[in-house]
Amino acid sequence: MFKKLKLWNTPEKQTTMNERVTRILDHPIPEHVAIIMDGNGRWAKKRALPRVAGHHEGMRTVRKITMLANQLNIKTLTLYAFSTENWKRPKFEVDYLMGLPEEFLGSFLPELIEENVKVTMIGDRSRLPQKTKRAVDDAIRKTEENTGLNLNFALNYGGRAEIIDAIKHLAADIKNDRLTPDEITDSCFSRYLMTQSLSDPDLLIRTSGELRLSNFMLWQIAYTELWFTDVLWPDFSETQLIEAVEAFQQRTRRYGGLNEEESKR
Repeated sequence: MFKKLKLWNTPEKQTTMNERVTRILDHPIPEHVAIIMDGNGRWAKKRALPRVAGHHEGMRTVRKITMLANQLNIKTLTLYAFSTENWKRPKFEVDYLMGLPEEFLGSFLPELIEENVKVTMIGDRSRLPQKTKRAVDDAIRKTEENTGLNLNFALNYGGRAEIIDAIKHLAADIKNDRLTPDEITDSCFSRYLMTQSLSDPDLLIRTSGELRLSNFMLWQIAYTELWFTDVLWPDFSETQLIEAVEAFQQRTRRYGGLNEEESKR
């Protein structure tokens, strides 16, 4: 039995949403949900606010969605927080984004610890500012024994860069006789990726109405169920996450084959 959620603003809405969550928990839950959090800038522009205001509001959404994902017994929630291409943005915006992990984890970490959430990260750490590394490393260290939701931040992450880096390490192992070409399989290659300890995403959500992957987990999402919404990330609510999971539960995953009923036709 899940802990009753207190995320909705009226008793009636809370009762309705808790009933939906109860139904969701009676069916298979996506083990790994990945989210491309898009639309912060447009959210701010619609309100005549600076873009950074949208990023700050988006941080609040991260908290809400993390808490619900944990309640839904999702094992891993990967959030695309900063891509390898985002360095092209204005310096002021980049500096603000690099400060968000320190602000977010500084205020949210006690709650994450209390809720048994584990923090991890994928991405190239080498270019991250020291303050960003310290905040993330501190959260990883303080939550490493937690056994609930794995909150996985993709920071300075790019799918192509990840694949190229994996190929370099794989080639080095072949050169040093630690691996032969005949031993290379899907599972073998996956062990060279940053997500080697994670299952591939079952469900990928993208907000803001854009219908593209933006260089995110290009290897891992080969058979991931995709769910797009026009809702901008700061406006993305618990209701939308529930809708996405409900949609996932209504789909049949074939992985290129047929299900039992189809195979009999």
